[in-house]
Amino acid sequence: MALGSRQGCRWCGRAALGQPRRLRVPEPAGCSARPYSEGGGASEAAGGAELLEVCWRRLFLRGGSGPLPWSAYLSGRHPGFGPLGAALRANLAAQWWDSALPVREQVFPVDAPLHGPPGALRDAQGLRLLHPETLREALQGCGQSPGGPGLDEVLGAAGLLRESLLPGVLAQYVSCLELVNKRLPCGLAQIGVCFHSVPESEHSVSGNEQHNKNLTRIGERTTSLLAWFSSPRTAGQWLDYWLRQRLQWWRKFAVGPSNFSSSDFQDEEGRRGFKLHYSFPWGTETIETLKNLGDTELLQLYPGERSKLLGRDGRRNVIPHVLCVNGNLDRGVLAYLFDSLQVVENPLTAKKNSQRKVLKLHPCLAPLKVALDVGKGPTTELRQVCQGLFNELTENGISVWPGYLETVHVSLEHLYTKYDEMSIPFMVLISDGTLENGVVQLRSRDTTMKEMMHISRLKDFLTKYVTSAKNV
Repeated sequence: MALGSRQGCRWCGRAALGQPRRLRVPEPAGCSARPYSEGGGASEAAGGAELLEVCWRRLFLRGGSGPLPWSAYLSGRHPGFGPLGAALRANLAAQWWDSALPVREQVFPVDAPLHGPPGALRDAQGLRLLHPETLREALQGCGQSPGGPGLDEVLGAAGLLRESLLPGVLAQYVSCLELVNKRLPCGLAQIGVCFHSVPESEHSVSGNEQHNKNLTRIGERTTSLLAWFSSPRTAGQWLDYWLRQRLQWWRKFAVGPSNFSSSDFQDEEGRRGFKLHYSFPWGTETIETLKNLGDTELLQLYPGERSKLLGRDGRRNVIPHVLCVNGNLDRGVLAYLFDSLQVVENPLTAKKNSQRKVLKLHPCLAPLKVALDVGKGPTTELRQVCQGLFNELTENGISVWPGYLETVHVSLEHLYTKYDEMSIPFMVLISDGTLENGVVQLRSRDTTMKEMMHISRLKDFLTKYVTSAKNV
């Protein structure tokens, strides 16, 4: 069979393009007709344990033989995200770059090493990068080998693991200022991994495992940072602007936008700031912090070099104030997983009180946009059609789950459940009818409606769907 022939379809085009036919399926109770409207996730409060099991089983989270408690994922002491969780975080980071930086001509991406250089101050507090054998030799040699390196010397030569992106970003302020011809405002942005101390008492372990509560472990988190440099005269206005912009951004991708909120605070030095929170079932957690740091950090980083710090504010030269917008993308992933969970009646079974779990992640954040599966028909030829469609969609930036590679036959009900829990917005079923007329079945995660569509329309339909969701 010549699958490459084109008569209105790239992969199987014997039939001319026809109008799609819709198969009406009753909408399950409890499922909003507008899947991204506020109040859609009515059952999330009771779904902490349910969500944890789904996220572990569908590889959003890793946890060994079973999922870890939510506290482990919040603290950063966990094995990391699974493939789908990592993809979700990558999509969130991509949206941060695309949408969280509206004045892109004034913002520059930067990079900095994970650790500071050797020779850092010996009395500096923080996590250090040190080979255990070097530390062991220093401890054993104390008072025994006068010529060997002492503990202070070894610690002084060890690099500091970064606990914030801010020092590395501020170190590139002067070069950034030259790029914009010393014109204010301007900004620097980075996404990267940071480390922090986690007391052993906060690290959840199994009940039969012994641990020392005096020990401190290392946790890590993926953070985003925008350092915005503005004149002292307009710093307050810019802080209010970024608060509105960032809260709107977090709410944009949410089923229940009201779960994202803000509160103001002042630090010990009286500097003003805001915290953005998400309301988890156990309480609120901070996902992003905005703060006006003034000029203190810049003056400390560039002692005796005030002239290098001066930027132009109209006709005046001023040392800018630094507005720091610091987000925790790992907690953002957890927030959106909780936000997306819906437990609704299952229309695919006659059993009473039967429910299905759906993760209704925003289309821009969903790790996979479409799943391809085969129905009845010649397996080899159907898989060839799927492979061609897979290549076409991925070449156009649409992430695809290759369900057609499965060799064990399962029911459609099982596939619907699986893909709903994986938060895949659409499932495409290729069958023998596709070989005859080029028509496939397209099922929606959010409405459970099934639509008959010509295969040549899929790419444009999915592209427009994601683009329109992004521009809402």
